[in-house]
Amino acid sequence: MISVLKSGGFFIIPIIICGFLATFIIIERIYYFISLKKKDTKFVKDLEEHLFSNDYEKCLNDCFIAQTPTSLSVKKAIESRRYAENDLREVVESEMTLNVPQFERFITPLGTIANIATLLGLLGTVTGNMKAFNVLGNGGTMGDPALLASAIAEALVTTVAGLCVSIPSLIFHNYFVSKVKSKIAEMEAYVTTVILKIEGRVK
Repeated sequence: MISVLKSGGFFIIPIIICGFLATFIIIERIYYFISLKKKDTKFVKDLEEHLFSNDYEKCLNDCFIAQTPTSLSVKKAIESRRYAENDLREVVESEMTLNVPQFERFITPLGTIANIATLLGLLGTVTGNMKAFNVLGNGGTMGDPALLASAIAEALVTTVAGLCVSIPSLIFHNYFVSKVKSKIAEMEAYVTTVILKIEGRVK
């Protein structure tokens, strides 16, 4: 495997770096969303109990313990519960906007890596083909077979390596984008429910 990668030439190095970065981001985001689901599930359960009894101190403590975008937004709603209705909603909307980047962390770089890996693979393909044509041009009909094989290998290996990094990166990027949209919708819906409960419109 190492010898195959070495045959990819210079451009295999940044492609490998992109691969490591993409792997780190994918693992980190998967762990984050799994952890987020567990925290929010417990948070909602605890909050419902304390909110039902109008124990806002315990509600704030629940928010502090969870430290998720949803809990932080709910915390702002509870802290601002004495505001006028329009002011309360504006404050909470601003807080949710501030918390959304926690969902989106590293997702844009992952999409960038997917594009860069593809382009690096293409660039390696072009340079490899240029070397192959130079070998043919300098050595008659077939040129030096060893040099020709090396140039072709560089073109093929960088192409494959670039695609091996970009395809999973693109798949997970799109998955995480969809996940973020879902989490934002869930957060907005739940925070709205909490606001209605604070205002006494629902039980």
